[in-house]
Amino acid sequence: MRINYFNICQEPIQIDEVIAKVTDRNAGAITTFIGTVREMTKGKKTISLKYEAYIPMAEKKLSQIGDEIKANVPEAKVAITHRIGSLNISDIAVVIAVSTPHRDDAFTGSKYAIERIKEIVPIWKKEHWEDGEKWIGDQLEQTPYPDGKPEKEI
Repeated sequence: MRINYFNICQEPIQIDEVIAKVTDRNAGAITTFIGTVREMTKGKKTISLKYEAYIPMAEKKLSQIGDEIKANVPEAKVAITHRIGSLNISDIAVVIAVSTPHRDDAFTGSKYAIERIKEIVPIWKKEHWEDGEKWIGDQLEQTPYPDGKPEKEI
């Protein structure tokens, strides 16, 4: 059976399943980053979020991030799952698991992965507040997508 290490899903993420993908006898460390939906952002109270993605490209970019980590640490195993759809406060939006022989590399790999997700993965979100809603744009919040999606492929 082929393991999908990098995927976009619409159902709640099972953390143990993501960790199991990177568990390795030669790993001295497994780090897990869990990104959740927070209530307060820039002084505004969020009620919920909606994530959308161009799934084939998003999964390809997640795999690219795994390759980038392995370029620096060939023994690394990486698995990333990002959820799309409607999420409530405290719901898990993303789980990154990185195993390496040594802990510093695992910490570095996890941090690198979340920063690169925000940089290159075509996932965008709509925030729902008490007094309205807005498509935020790219995950770095540098490019607005007022219609909900980018006009051209990123």
